[in-house]
Amino acid sequence: MKKYVVLFLLSFASLVSHAQSDALNSKTQFAELSGRKLAYRSIGKGSPVILVNRFRGTLDTWDPLFLDQLAAHHRVITFDYSGIGYSTGELPADITKVAADVSDLAKYLKLDQVIVIGWSYGGLVSQVAALQNPNLVTHTILLGTGPVGKREVPLDQAFLDPALKPVNDLNDEIVLFFEPASVTSREAAKASHDRIARRLDVSRIPSTMNVFERYFKGGTMAAEDAAGFRGQLMTTKMPILVISGDHDISFAVENWFPLVRKLPTTQLIVLPLTGHAPQHQHPALVVSYIEGFLAR
Repeated sequence: MKKYVVLFLLSFASLVSHAQSDALNSKTQFAELSGRKLAYRSIGKGSPVILVNRFRGTLDTWDPLFLDQLAAHHRVITFDYSGIGYSTGELPADITKVAADVSDLAKYLKLDQVIVIGWSYGGLVSQVAALQNPNLVTHTILLGTGPVGKREVPLDQAFLDPALKPVNDLNDEIVLFFEPASVTSREAAKASHDRIARRLDVSRIPSTMNVFERYFKGGTMAAEDAAGFRGQLMTTKMPILVISGDHDISFAVENWFPLVRKLPTTQLIVLPLTGHAPQHQHPALVVSYIEGFLAR
């Protein structure tokens, strides 16, 4: 009898462990850092990947299907910036200090090398973090974002109108992150919205103008690029993958075009009838591109 009890407990423990291994069931943990606690979640095993979030994004706003598919071959780590979501402290207005969250979290987790994936505002943060920490970041993957430095195509007002609403509904998300003109994209938006809603705590999403202004100051600092990060993109040996939608009203893919033939380690993929969140509209496809890029 004792033998069967032990076997039952081991089996139960295995089921619990498995349940904890996906995005919807992963435990929220906290990195105790100087002056703040960074909230993070970790799923999967393999080479570590740190995901760096969008404007107003939290641990809950990544599509869990994208995370789970990425976690099939990697340890996938998501986190909230200082002062955002579940983290304590205050979001810095200086984007180089925001980027310190990435390196500080890696150090806390005792990670010697990481792959960084940045989405939107997080793509700007990722570029800064990677260029500031060339011994830490081995590869940079940029989703729905632009290069640091001057924008050739400005932010579309169609993005700002819903982006600043306290809470976004599905119709807002279709405009913000997908391609409203495409039936397929709208269907993908509904599917992604429903997956995210299973764990979404909207009270954690930043909604005050004070926080918005700190995001905007960081974005302005990235555009002014006084530290010359754009020039470093042209000389870095780090492999960089950019995946953009062909109709991104936040970071138009055209912002990359002046740098074509100037970025020796950067690959650019443009997905048709796709908006600002290619990884949410095409999770399997985007993960396959990422895996192929990393394999090479």
